[in-house]
Amino acid sequence: MPVRPVEVPAAPEALLAAKGSTTVSVVLPARDEEETVGDIVRVVRNAWVEGLPLVDELVVLDSDSTDRTAEVARAAGARVHAAAQVHPRLGPATGKGEALWKSLHVTSGDLLVFLDADLLQWGPHFVPGLLGPLLTDPGVVLVKAVYDRPLLGADGDEAEAGGRVTELVARPLLALHHPELSGLVQPLAGEWAVRRTAFETFSVPVGYGVEIAAVLDTAAHHGAEAIAQVDLGRRAHRHHRHDTLGPMALQVLAAVEARRDGGAGVFEPSATLTQYDRGPEGHTPRRRAVDLSERPPAASVEGYGRAREESG
Repeated sequence: MPVRPVEVPAAPEALLAAKGSTTVSVVLPARDEEETVGDIVRVVRNAWVEGLPLVDELVVLDSDSTDRTAEVARAAGARVHAAAQVHPRLGPATGKGEALWKSLHVTSGDLLVFLDADLLQWGPHFVPGLLGPLLTDPGVVLVKAVYDRPLLGADGDEAEAGGRVTELVARPLLALHHPELSGLVQPLAGEWAVRRTAFETFSVPVGYGVEIAAVLDTAAHHGAEAIAQVDLGRRAHRHHRHDTLGPMALQVLAAVEARRDGGAGVFEPSATLTQYDRGPEGHTPRRRAVDLSERPPAASVEGYGRAREESG
């Protein structure tokens, strides 16, 4: 069966009644986002922790920020963890997926809601929107956001439509290898929610491949129909330089390849991406090592259950 069609968000008041004893963790992975993370934390806390109590814990995973991200997030009301200090014995890794995987070890919610920390145009309705299908339908395992996504330039003006890696990499890959998922409007959306009982059993790419991997693993283990989509309206973030898209695309490709044929696809823990800069003497190669490694299922890590209890 295909993924579910896009639906509109449910009324938050109805979700509170459906929540019952289910616990919810909202997680923001952040790196050098001091300008935006505080506002996001403050809005979520005011609306869904101190207001209508849909959220039980609000956590920021700080990925080696060099600015005041951690300080700002903490002052706004989040519990902040340095990703590098969570299970350091497992060795270093950086990236969005690493932060989301580490969040499993420092949160206790039955449902996990992930929000990017660089949002400029969004709304508090993102949280209940993503929670709705999980709270009202036991057959839903993962929820993806759908939204209009302009990219904003340095001056804050709209530069162009976002989703370049989606259109050039993710969507063609799904068309070739996973047509049952072609109904996903935004497979790489950074705002999504998932049941802990599922996410803790998935292998998690440490980088930008985390979203496509979660989609593929959910479909493989629970069926494409376990993936829901919710229209959240509009979402904007800062413009990514074009030369940062190559590593992102490579990580998406690697995550899909690693899951080919039931996980028997070719997989290497890293790759060297060569890009070129034009200089006075011609084109100069610029080589970048791209981390393609994956963390094992969190539930398989020694002490995982105890860590959850201590974080709650």
